[in-house]
Amino acid sequence: MLRELHVRDLGVVEDLTVVFEPGMTALTGETGAGKTLLVHALALVLGGRAAPGLVRAGADEALVEARFEGVAGAGDGAADGAGDGTVDAGVTERVLARALPESGRSRAWVDGRMAPVGALSELGAGLVDIHGQHDQQSLLGVAGQRAALDAFAGSDLGPLAAARAALADVRARLAALGGDDLERARRADLLRYQVAEIGAARIEDDGEDTALAEEEERLAGMAAIREAAARALAALRGMDEVSGSGLDEGACGLVGRALSGLSAHPALEVWAGRLRIAAAELDEVAGDLRTIAETWEEDPARLAAVQARRRQLQDLRRKYGPTLADVVAFGASARASLSDMEGQDAEAAALAGRASLLEEAVRDAERKLRAARAAAGPALGAAVTARLRLLAMPDAELHVTVGEDGAGDAVGFLLAPNRGEPAQPLGRIASGGELARTMLALRLVVEGGATTMLFDEVDAGVGGAAALALARALREVAARRQVLVVTHLPQVAAFADHQVAVRKRVDAGGRTVTTAEVLGPEARVVELSRMLSGHPDSATARAHAAELLAVGTRSGGA
Repeated sequence: MLRELHVRDLGVVEDLTVVFEPGMTALTGETGAGKTLLVHALALVLGGRAAPGLVRAGADEALVEARFEGVAGAGDGAADGAGDGTVDAGVTERVLARALPESGRSRAWVDGRMAPVGALSELGAGLVDIHGQHDQQSLLGVAGQRAALDAFAGSDLGPLAAARAALADVRARLAALGGDDLERARRADLLRYQVAEIGAARIEDDGEDTALAEEEERLAGMAAIREAAARALAALRGMDEVSGSGLDEGACGLVGRALSGLSAHPALEVWAGRLRIAAAELDEVAGDLRTIAETWEEDPARLAAVQARRRQLQDLRRKYGPTLADVVAFGASARASLSDMEGQDAEAAALAGRASLLEEAVRDAERKLRAARAAAGPALGAAVTARLRLLAMPDAELHVTVGEDGAGDAVGFLLAPNRGEPAQPLGRIASGGELARTMLALRLVVEGGATTMLFDEVDAGVGGAAALALARALREVAARRQVLVVTHLPQVAAFADHQVAVRKRVDAGGRTVTTAEVLGPEARVVELSRMLSGHPDSATARAHAAELLAVGTRSGGA
């Protein structure tokens, strides 16, 4: 519940703090004293829209702070990672704050830590419902209206939630297997093709492509190779490689002659030995060159085969990896994946069957929930309508619609405020008083909602016996939660547990400021006298006020 509201430099408010108690609190005061400004301040700290011109003249920024107690989970740091808000055993606290500069963007804090302004809206939705301002009421949205209908009907949401969760789990497991049957079949076909293509290549040596490149180069240049070998042989043996006619001595003959010259001199034996080695090497080279020149032939078929094999390996590297080792590794991985996928077919079939059963379970749970909602809708509309008749809306009717699809989640509350007028969604009701009284009637009929409710304009156009009915209705709601009500009706104020008087005065500097005072019993009689007659000093008015306060006290008020 709201325990404290601090407002500084907002409109005519210079610096004001109000402490609130449990139960029902009436905020009273002359028209224009600043009651609505306090409501607006609370809306701002709950994330409401900030209109221009709110900052008090001469101030740099306005500040609003609100402290709440009894907030479940306040110490969990929701929204902004705020620390523990525990103030007493079993009691938790949350402090929201918002600063509005004269120009520029507003700033927000949750439990003393900076936070986005949106965090105020998220947290505030569960803390306060402001009835009278369209943008602060949870019951204006489809989700809030659906929750209210379910609370009234006692709907069991568990079976549908469980069925939907189980179906989501099965679908996630199917997705992890690779999607639906068609998708898995396509992937299996692709894997089979890849495994077969790589297997058909029979890659046994990671260096095969390098060896093939060398062989292709040799086969493609065979004529030039034989010609080069013949020239070299002629140079070594001393014959023309074309005509076969003799030439001057070749290298082998010249080395032999040099060796003969040295062999006769023992002093030259070292060099003679070296020439013998050279002569033997030259003779061996000449033999190899003769073999090449006379026996190596061009092989177009082998060249074509080598080139085809190189193209095959190049295609595989383009698809599966930059090297043959990568291609072989990809093939092994594809074989493993295919084996796993084939082993998962049975699991996928079982999951698909389970999904079909769960889809039917979801549809069945949706049908039952929609039936419960559709059955409860007219009863809820009738109950709220009956309450509205006691709240100065004698011709009003509330209709509850339930969506046709699924569980009927598209719940709508439609109000016809006056006889002959078409029913409209609650968000389109123009009268703040009618809207506030409708929300009050709903909260009298339906459990749930925020722990604090603020009613503004709820007494617009109400008087006489209807005013007492309104006061009793507010007291009834206040038995289950904290109720704040801005009112001009003395009957409503008298039924409150507490009363705060909002007044305007002129300070020593000649400026108008708004103050708020929590009233004691005697001060409440004076304030009620003013509300009754406009003459707080009138003995007759005070007697009437005391009598009215006594009626409120007997009805459960302070």
